[in-house]
Amino acid sequence: MTGAREGAATGPASTGDDVGGPRTLRPLVGILAAMAVSLTGTRISAVALPWFVLVTTGSVAQTGLAAFCELAPYVAVKAALGPVIDRVGPRAVSWSTDLVSAVAAALVPLLHVLGMLAFWHVLVLVAVIGAARGPGDLAKEVMVPEAAERARVPLERAAGVSGVTERLAATVGPAVGGGVVALVGAAPSLGVIAVLFASGSLVIGVTLPRGVGLAAPAPAPSEGEEPVGYWRSLADGFRFLRGDRLLLIAFGTVAATNLLDMGYRTVLLPVWAKETGGGPEAIGLLSATMGGAAICGSLVATVVAHRLPRRVVFFAGFMVASAPRCVAMAADLPLGAVAGMVVVGGFGAGFLNPILAAVIFERIPRRLLGRVGALGDSLAWAGMPFGGLLAGAVVASFGLVPALLGTAVVYITVVTVAGLRPEWKEMDRARRARLAAVRADARKKPVERREAQS
Repeated sequence: MTGAREGAATGPASTGDDVGGPRTLRPLVGILAAMAVSLTGTRISAVALPWFVLVTTGSVAQTGLAAFCELAPYVAVKAALGPVIDRVGPRAVSWSTDLVSAVAAALVPLLHVLGMLAFWHVLVLVAVIGAARGPGDLAKEVMVPEAAERARVPLERAAGVSGVTERLAATVGPAVGGGVVALVGAAPSLGVIAVLFASGSLVIGVTLPRGVGLAAPAPAPSEGEEPVGYWRSLADGFRFLRGDRLLLIAFGTVAATNLLDMGYRTVLLPVWAKETGGGPEAIGLLSATMGGAAICGSLVATVVAHRLPRRVVFFAGFMVASAPRCVAMAADLPLGAVAGMVVVGGFGAGFLNPILAAVIFERIPRRLLGRVGALGDSLAWAGMPFGGLLAGAVVASFGLVPALLGTAVVYITVVTVAGLRPEWKEMDRARRARLAAVRADARKKPVERREAQS
């Protein structure tokens, strides 16, 4: 197993997967388009599926159970199928899981129209959708580095565009979902989700060539070499992640902040809106403001992140992402002032994913990207199902203002303590090594051309 520091020092070039040939934007455009439609489908389903359960059963408890049955398999199956992505290739995993999601989403309204839909059917189908979305989303992310190389696009820029795509889906999807549900009803809206998932599968199948680089399955073992089994592949991913201190600390930090952010979104924001009289309109305004500002931040990161010191920008973004808005809400500031803090936080948060994605792509060898990425993502998501439960318990015990201030203090403490770790310096070391290699290659090519001409 290649050590973490060795992989970090050499970057992707050490894996032997560099791409030659002419420049082509087709794979990168195809992956981003597939991300856009499938992630939008995922975000619409987050509105349409709970609403469908609520209007058909009238039970808040069953609605919460359905939401849990979608999120829990998403996290668990993503972690488990990392070795499968590396073994069969992310292209195959991407289009097949999108197709499975489309079929499961289409079965809900179909069985409902036929009068054959029981609640347990809904739980099974939403679990299938969640289980398929996890590895499907990861498979598209895994293909970004090679697509960036084929397009001759800096890694930070490709990761930034991927982040913008995700932010757009997160912002536009819920709004579209609410509009579609209001326009055509809860059951027919699930048909729209099925079409989007199927479109993602079609885009990957059409735009990505088979049998090339990351789109291909792992090579078969040579004669006399034992094939690596699933459990050994999974253990290799665990071993690499455990040995890379920077990635382990980064994913752990994101896990803690994700837990706090989920508590804010699901409990603190709605309770604040209710107690201040802002109502659903305030929730919608602040959510849209956060999403729009994050998109702007990601767009700026796409253009300039490869020129900026990663560590400084990364932690500055974390510092403003959540704590200022919580303090503003606890201080009972006017909605406009709270929205201003949300704009600052959203803009800072827009830099986080592009920088973290570039670091991940640099440090993890291509042959391990699926399994290590799956384990890291699952670690980052592990606390999210409990964020609302924890925030609800704190509000019930101490009240809204202490909960908001406590969230801000814990958020800043987590980020500060994590930021003091010396491993974060490696974020910029790998970038400098990669840029030095690019410059050396650029200086070497004119010499080679002159020698060829002579």
